[in-house]
Amino acid sequence: MKQLDCYRCAALVIAGLLSMSVRAAQLANPSLAINNQTTKQDLSLVKTQITDFLQTQTIGYPGKVSINVGAIDPNIKLAACPEVQIFLPVGSRAWGKTSVGVRCNAPVNWTIYVQAAVNVAAQYLVAAAPLAQGQVLTSQDVMFEKGDLTQLPAGIFTDISQALGRSVMISMNAGTVFRQEMLKIAPVVQQGQNVKLISVGKGFSVSAEGQALAKANEGQLVQVKVASGQVISGIAKNGGQVEVNF
Repeated sequence: MKQLDCYRCAALVIAGLLSMSVRAAQLANPSLAINNQTTKQDLSLVKTQITDFLQTQTIGYPGKVSINVGAIDPNIKLAACPEVQIFLPVGSRAWGKTSVGVRCNAPVNWTIYVQAAVNVAAQYLVAAAPLAQGQVLTSQDVMFEKGDLTQLPAGIFTDISQALGRSVMISMNAGTVFRQEMLKIAPVVQQGQNVKLISVGKGFSVSAEGQALAKANEGQLVQVKVASGQVISGIAKNGGQVEVNF
């Protein structure tokens, strides 16, 4: 009988030690305490909040944006949080496969990371025919393809006006996806070119001929020497014109 009582005493001591160990672990990591609580974070709500966050981040993207938030481990036990914070970790962005952070600061601190995918279906420009180096692009040289922009290299063109008038840096085959480093802005005025100076004001319009002293892209300032020898500055425009404001 005495031996049985000893066994019972030992069992009680062990149970007490285990209880203290669990309590210590809960104090060290408060999020573990949820295992013994009935209130826990609604993970489906977290996914909805992540989707809403990514939709806000993708406002202004071209084409159709689709968002797919990955599964959250249902075995994760998180204390209920009245106001979670959704954020993009450093180095992440709302584009392609990405990681989204979810943080709670009160009443219990916890942070998790959830995988998500942001896809953007839109049109992009490709070469409609083989192009030679130095060729200036016209509307006949380009065409649209449609696909997921997140799967394409950076610096593509989605607006035809972005590419027209640029010159080809390297020769390319038909179907090549245009990237910004492949095209350069072609000058609208060349050095030594005869240009037309135009000045338009309220109730008047004046034009004169002159010679450009340097090459210039559209919108750039260029100096023009007129027949009298005077040098006039103006803004380079398409068609060999220079706009002068007095």
